[in-house]
Amino acid sequence: MLDICKTVTLEILRTVPMGLILGDDEDEVLLPTRYVPKDVAPGDAIEVFLYTDSEDRPIATTEKPLAQADEFACLRVVSVTKTGAFLDWGLPKDLLLPFARQVHTVSPDERVVVRVLLDEVSQRPVATAKFQRYVELPPEDLREGQAIEWMVFEETDLGSKAIVNGEFEGLFYGAARESGLKRGDTGSGYVQRIRDDGKIDLSRTPSGLAGIDNARDVLLEALRQAGGKLELGDRSDPNKIRSTLGLSKKAFKRAAGALYRERKVHVEEHSIELIDK
Repeated sequence: MLDICKTVTLEILRTVPMGLILGDDEDEVLLPTRYVPKDVAPGDAIEVFLYTDSEDRPIATTEKPLAQADEFACLRVVSVTKTGAFLDWGLPKDLLLPFARQVHTVSPDERVVVRVLLDEVSQRPVATAKFQRYVELPPEDLREGQAIEWMVFEETDLGSKAIVNGEFEGLFYGAARESGLKRGDTGSGYVQRIRDDGKIDLSRTPSGLAGIDNARDVLLEALRQAGGKLELGDRSDPNKIRSTLGLSKKAFKRAAGALYRERKVHVEEHSIELIDK
């Protein structure tokens, strides 16, 4: 059975005028000519994404969607019709977000956090903004200070709720939310605290940095925790600096300059390293 809305590896069975026929021991699917890579032949294996065309037939593409089944993403609303909203997920056929699966009525150009899934009845890829039932419990081996990836999906009075590692929920609470996080923002961060009730507090800075106000001290402590070197420098992307340290690029450069004048660090275009580790 073909895994619709998933990336799979299939064998090239034969060439046809419309492209390539791919398949396994049970099923076949068309890879249209416009997606066929150069220098491939029957017998080769090829990685493709499977979805459905405008007539709901399974079809393959070598293009990569922004998310596939069982993944979360923040997607732009392309249009709204009587059927629902259609989202840009990186493929020619937009992804349907039915009205029944919306938390609020969305508008064109709005960005909405959704989970992609395969509709059990129609067997079509769809999106849902009502995804709490799919959010898992934190893994038992999760530890405070552990590095994670996050995506903000909701603003509340307590803080910014985020999907962590594409699986479970965490919260940027109190001071951790003060850097202007908004729905759809993503980045790298850390588990700041695991509460007695199992809920997870998140931080954009390594454990031990959240209470440090001075940018110089934040950078120095981060360097020490990283073993003496960070892949951040004068030419680094501001978003990378902010997601790693919780500092603006201007504050980072000011802090790096202070440590350089103290002869504590070497600063390169894309890295900074302690002189005395």
